[in-house]
Amino acid sequence: MTSEIADGTTGLLVKAFGNLLHIRFDGDVRQGEIAMIELGDLSLKGEVIEIAGDIAKVQVFEDIVGVELNTPVRFTTHLLEAELGPGLISAIFDGLQNPLERVADASGLFLQRGVYLPSLDRRKHWDYHPHAKVGDVLERGDTIGTTMEGRFHHKIMLPFSMRGKYTVSWTIKEGAYSIDEVIAKVKDEKGKEYPLTMTQKWPVKLPLMQGKKIKATKMMDTGERVIDTQFPVLKGGTFCTPGPFGAGKTVLQHHLSKYSSVDLVVIAACGERAGEVVEVLKTFPHLTDPHTNESLMSRTVIICNTSSMPVAAREASVYLGATISEYYRQMGLDVLLLADS
Repeated sequence: MTSEIADGTTGLLVKAFGNLLHIRFDGDVRQGEIAMIELGDLSLKGEVIEIAGDIAKVQVFEDIVGVELNTPVRFTTHLLEAELGPGLISAIFDGLQNPLERVADASGLFLQRGVYLPSLDRRKHWDYHPHAKVGDVLERGDTIGTTMEGRFHHKIMLPFSMRGKYTVSWTIKEGAYSIDEVIAKVKDEKGKEYPLTMTQKWPVKLPLMQGKKIKATKMMDTGERVIDTQFPVLKGGTFCTPGPFGAGKTVLQHHLSKYSSVDLVVIAACGERAGEVVEVLKTFPHLTDPHTNESLMSRTVIICNTSSMPVAAREASVYLGATISEYYRQMGLDVLLLADS
């Protein structure tokens, strides 16, 4: 979404090692900043992973065919961010949160480089119910209003990037609105006013957390007795399922997605073979949620980058999955994050 990127520092390519580019820049650049490599009318997205003097090392998320000495690079001032809001559930993204179904419509059978589409549907209208009233004092993570996302009450929260106390100065009435429409306005302690929409952005490599971490004490029922008795899993804990090719790891993943006692499932396919990813995409829409008898996709988010993708893109899919999971966790939902490599 290059249209949303602010003007920042520029630089020129001086050296390349595969997808790792050395960029000489003049200005301010920070660790983790997103850079756009300009190839004519095509822009490739990369991330600053190291800074040494006036050289920034940029890991590019896509194939760099066409890059040459003195290729211009534009630094965006933004970190790698996830867009959070209604419409995430049932979606299929890549590691940069491009909606793959709409990317396929735009690119055809073969995905093209440099295609970055809005993560969430701008045309859909959501039934919004305001909760905060004029004069209410809010902090990051407090609920402004709600909308129904499937069977879940999606809480529209004060963006987690807004630290301090904010007073509600205006709120929209109940109705159907798109995610880009202003639904409320708040003022900080200095009187500066900020418009709020149903979406917010958060850097994927920073933990999204408000409050204290709770000690894991409750069991997560996996629906598989041999796991629940011999290798119990706690809500808030972690576990792994190692095994060789063909051992049944993906089958177990399907089972956990169906029967685990959680509200949402986020799957990050961060390096599977293309055939396995296709199997997941073809199978999950036809799996039935035993708790609701609806499609399992009605409570699932899929993020996929195959083993043929650059390492940086595969790594980003794990961070994106964790950020989306943390976002819904802050709403009070139980979320199962499955990272399958």
